[in-house]
Amino acid sequence: MLAVVAAVLFLIALVFELASLTLGPAGALAFITAGLLCLALHLVGVGAGSSNSWWRSRL
Repeated sequence: MLAVVAAVLFLIALVFELASLTLGPAGALAFITAGLLCLALHLVGVGAGSSNSWWRSRL
């Protein structure tokens, strides 16, 4: 799920960069940073599912 959010944020950043748009402090760089954060969290495994799956396998 976080990878999809990162892709959407990168798309918004691309549109902002191509159109030279800014929303105050929220320019393309802010969306790129947020996208990289979501991508890093996805790679770490945040939001991947239940964290108690190891407990069920031991029963």
